[in-house]
Order: sequence, then C-alpha cells, then structure tokens
Amino acid sequence: MTSAAYVAVDWGTSSLRLWLIDRAGLVLGERRSEEGMMTAAKTGFAPVLQSHLDALGAAADLPVVICGMAGARQGWVEAGYIDTPAHLSDILDRAVVVGGQARDIRILPGIAQRDATAPDVMRGEETQLLGALGLDAAGEAIVCMPGTHSKWVRVRSGTVERFATFMTGELFSAVARDTILSHTVNGAEEAADEAAFKSAVADAIAAPAFAANLLFRVRSRQLLFGGSAAAARETISGTLVGLELAAGLVERSPETMVTLIASGRLQRLYQLALETLSIPLRCVDAEEAVRRGLSEAAAAIWKS
Repeated sequence: MTSAAYVAVDWGTSSLRLWLIDRAGLVLGERRSEEGMMTAAKTGFAPVLQSHLDALGAAADLPVVICGMAGARQGWVEAGYIDTPAHLSDILDRAVVVGGQARDIRILPGIAQRDATAPDVMRGEETQLLGALGLDAAGEAIVCMPGTHSKWVRVRSGTVERFATFMTGELFSAVARDTILSHTVNGAEEAADEAAFKSAVADAIAAPAFAANLLFRVRSRQLLFGGSAAAARETISGTLVGLELAAGLVERSPETMVTLIASGRLQRLYQLALETLSIPLRCVDAEEAVRRGLSEAAAAIWKS
C-alpha cells in the first residue's frame, strides 16, 4: 500500500483544503472545511489541523506544508513577503517553521510589490503560480487568477516581475447586493446569459471611462426595454470583468498568451471574456495548480 509522504494545506480566509500526498504526487486523501483563518484564529490553528489529520489517519511524524492566510499577520505564524522581482524558487527557500509542534510544519511566504506608486501583496497565489508555471519556466507569462480579489501577474523566466490586484469579485457582490441594481438581479438564480456577458465585456473594454454609466444602464435598460434578471446580472459581471481585462492586458505583447488559473464558474466567465477579445489562452485548474505548487515546495523542503 502506498504511504503518504507529506500533507499539503491551502488555508484561506474562510476555507481550508487539505491533501494527503505520496512521493509520486498522488492524492491519497483529502479534507475540506469552512475553518479558514477567521475561524482558526479563534479556535486555534493547531487543533483544527490536527482534527483533519486524525480524520485522515495521518502518521504523527508526517510533515505539513501550508500556503495561504495561515501565514498572514493575523494567522498562525507570520510568513512575511518576498519582494518583487521574486523568483518562484525564493518561495521555497523562505518557508517558515511553525515552532512548538511535534511534527515538521512549514508555511510558505507571500509576495510583496513595494512600489509606492503601485503597492500590492499576494498570499496563496504565489503557490498557484509555482504549480502552473513550474520552477523552470522560460520566457514571458501573463497570468490571470480570478477571484474575490483577482490577480494579474507578469512572470519572466520564473521571476515574478510585477502584479496587480483587482477587487472585481468583491465589487460585483457589493454592486449586486447593496446598490439600486440589486432590484435588477432578483430571481437570477443560476441562469446564464452569455450574450449579455460578452456584450458587456466588449463595452467596458471599448469605454472603460464610462464604467459607472455602463452599470447604471443595467437598470435603465431593464426599465425601458425589459430583460431578464440573468441578463442584468451577467451585464454587471461582464462590465466589471471587462474593466479588469482592460487594465490587466495593457502590458501584454500580442504574441503572449494568457495563462488563466481558475475553476468552475470563474473559469468559464474569464475564458469567455478572453475569447470574446480573441486573446490566446491556456487554462489551468486552480485547485490542481495550488496542489502542484505545494508538492513542488514539499519536494524542495524535504528533498523527497
């Protein structure tokens, strides 16, 4: 029977994903919960982790590698930031040991852009980059990682040169829930309207300065010409995604494809948006990317 070599953990703000992995990188078991940093900071990170390890029957001496918010200032142990330009191998070299534990537990650092004109930070996404691109990445890569706070990253020969964060997901939630546009999306449920989304992306790309006006048109269009709640929701989404793409694609050279690290609905929407703009892209599943990144880290840390 194959035995586990290490445990990989992606510890987010509101959720936790944990995998038991063997030396070949195969997943032997997994756990998921809503015990993210916000919960674990109150109940204790060590007990939360141990409860999941016990549920999987993990050996007492099995090492653990963690990425994400467990390394934030409000997390378990602060694993600071590596400053840009940062080679992806620097992430592995700067893993922080969690003291006072019977097993070897390491937390990976984030990356900081200490530019007074464009300050930015990422924590967790650096591990996705590592998993999607690998340590030996050659040439230039433009990477898009959608989410509540989307990241656009420029990587050259394995070095993160610059990146930018966009509050697209959070803005969508706020606009759709807390503004007058909330009335337009009532009853949208899970219905999709790809035509409305694509049209909104194109409009936002063409006239980003009219963003606030484009959003209000969602209400006026529905009042004057009718339309479904799904169309309204996808127009809001497409407008915000289009604004993000207008900025994220600025420094992309025509021959450079976009690496999209995403899954589920976000992958579908961003893929549709990029295809609408005829941007060549490569899709990488977000969960697979973070798991591969954690595996790269484990192999480097414990030379497995």
